[in-house]
Amino acid sequence: MTAFSVLDLSPIVEGGDARRALLETAELAKTAERTGFNRFWLAEHHNMPGIASAATAVALGFVAGQTQTIRVGSGGIMLPNHAPLVVAEQFGTLAALYPDRIDLGLGRAPGTDGETARALRRYFDAADQFPRDVFELQNFLGDPVEGQRVTAWPGAGSKVPIWLLGSSLFSAELAAHLGLPFAFASHFAPELLLQALETYRAGFRPSKQLAAPYSMAAINVFAADSDAEAKRLSTSMQQSFAAVVTGKPGKLKPPVDDITTVLDARQIAAVESRLTYAAIGGVDTVRTKLAEFIATTGVNEVMVTGMIHDLDARLHSLEVTAEAIAGL
Repeated sequence: MTAFSVLDLSPIVEGGDARRALLETAELAKTAERTGFNRFWLAEHHNMPGIASAATAVALGFVAGQTQTIRVGSGGIMLPNHAPLVVAEQFGTLAALYPDRIDLGLGRAPGTDGETARALRRYFDAADQFPRDVFELQNFLGDPVEGQRVTAWPGAGSKVPIWLLGSSLFSAELAAHLGLPFAFASHFAPELLLQALETYRAGFRPSKQLAAPYSMAAINVFAADSDAEAKRLSTSMQQSFAAVVTGKPGKLKPPVDDITTVLDARQIAAVESRLTYAAIGGVDTVRTKLAEFIATTGVNEVMVTGMIHDLDARLHSLEVTAEAIAGL
């Protein structure tokens, strides 16, 4: 049976601020928990005025404290930006506070531009050390061994589940080699989804963490009481995608009735290519699209995401999505 989870980017809307964004993220997590979703993840992005989850571990601690049972994790921590020891300590702390509820999803990209990466005191070539850093992080989260000179306190022995995230074949190959669960970022980079899943499954080697391959893929979902209203809600994310593509990211804009009034044909084409995998509509439409996505990918878990401007509409979208899932 396919599991369903939620990815949130903690969007800062026009007229809002980071505090409002994080409080709204907590409300979304509570709704996800109440409606039966499996896990709730936040992502690390830097130098993005429209995203409030840059300090991802801190934001996750807040969300975990506002919920009771849902798994909370990173989708993901961009490991090239961090020393593995620090990540182990942060997530070891979260695991100590919220036992058996914390996931550690890891990404290889810096999640930002070159200048910001330098401000983080990390460099793009750090991505070349990603496999080594993953292995080091696994050791810090595992049981300490005799003679170990550096230990993560807290963190050691916590065995926080590690996921590898990706939008290319590299992380699929590494996740297979290490026997880790794999999540693909098909909500914004759909091109290699099916090839990456095939690569992961074909090369998977069992590990202490995982006996068989376990895959997840993300899909954009905008659900409402009608197809027309859902389509309208999705225009906020379309505007956000277009702003990122043009190198001018900003706060999340309100939806519009007609996207052609704010984006030109070239921008719309670029946005639509990113929304290859999307379920936009009322409950029946969303149910059909989710069923098609599962049939196409064969994933064990689907992660839904969607940047919606109005909080009430965001919460309702998740409720309608849960209703669609119940009817699968």
